Amino acid sequence: MNFYNTTHPFYCGIDLHARLLYVCILNQAGETIFHKPIAAKPELLHEILNPYIGQIVVGVECMHCWYWVADFCEEHDIDFILGHALYMKAIHGGKAKNDRIDSFKIAQLIRGGNFPLAYVYPKAMRATRDLLRRRLKIVRHGAHLKAHVANTTSQYNLPPNKVNLKNVSAREKIRTTFADKVVQNNVDLDMAILDCYAKELNKIEWFVEQQVKQHKPVGYQLIRSIPGIGLILGLTIIYEIGDITRFPSIQKFASYARLVKCKAESAGKTYGTQGNKIGNAHLKWAFSEAAVLYLRGNEKAQRYLAKLQKRMPKSKALSALAHKLGRCVYYMLVNQKVFDESRFLKC
Repeated sequence: MNFYNTTHPFYCGIDLHARLLYVCILNQAGETIFHKPIAAKPELLHEILNPYIGQIVVGVECMHCWYWVADFCEEHDIDFILGHALYMKAIHGGKAKNDRIDSFKIAQLIRGGNFPLAYVYPKAMRATRDLLRRRLKIVRHGAHLKAHVANTTSQYNLPPNKVNLKNVSAREKIRTTFADKVVQNNVDLDMAILDCYAKELNKIEWFVEQQVKQHKPVGYQLIRSIPGIGLILGLTIIYEIGDITRFPSIQKFASYARLVKCKAESAGKTYGTQGNKIGNAHLKWAFSEAAVLYLRGNEKAQRYLAKLQKRMPKSKALSALAHKLGRCVYYMLVNQKVFDESRFLKC
């Protein structure tokens, strides 16, 4: 956990909502200079902050509408910091909780050097990252639809169909499977949505691939040199990492990617785990998928996994391989080197 501990003459804490901002400004002595709600409009926020530009830092909790505040501060050369949502439990600790109290506590956390920092993702790549995340949700929903088609066949005790639902032309065979027109319409609805998804996702994937050529062409090609990491995993990893230099050590990166096991201890006793959801879930998914795909058709990698399985269950061995791939990607990006499988499996 990193805290913001730079001193300023003034500190601004904002309790952020989609249509409302509750703004609190404190001076170095802790005296309240401004503490009022305003509409979520840039011109109103600029009117309040303008007298303090160059002397103030603005902090908000990480939630869905922080983008415009970060861009506003960058445009007007105002220091901006983003609070880690899971770490900022201090603002939820009192008996009373409202926007006024929360904004004051945020300002106090910044002033006291206890404001937990989250990464302010660069504006240039932010929208592309969000588009990739949206694509993943659509793909997962498509998987649910395919499962529903398969389960409908089982529901009516029909022989399992061997049609590859990824193939648009092969999906037509499903349409004559059920005699009941109501059931057939149920399946047709799933198939129509899947057809639409397949068409739109192809466009999105092509578009994002063009974007990465402008943003991170070298890093993307380095990651693609790892066997098993294709277009989507490569794009996900490069956009979720952003700037690799923001991680001062491999330990920080592995923790952010959820590749390390969390442990809670006190007085020499272990109390299980905690903080498992702190970090980037998309990187965790990407490296877990990459580990499985790296093994596919790779005898050397399979032998390495077998060695790991002599010391641990297969599930832990796969997690260890995912961790190893994460460490490898970190050093590849830092040192700007392609993947070396002989060195990877020897370590």
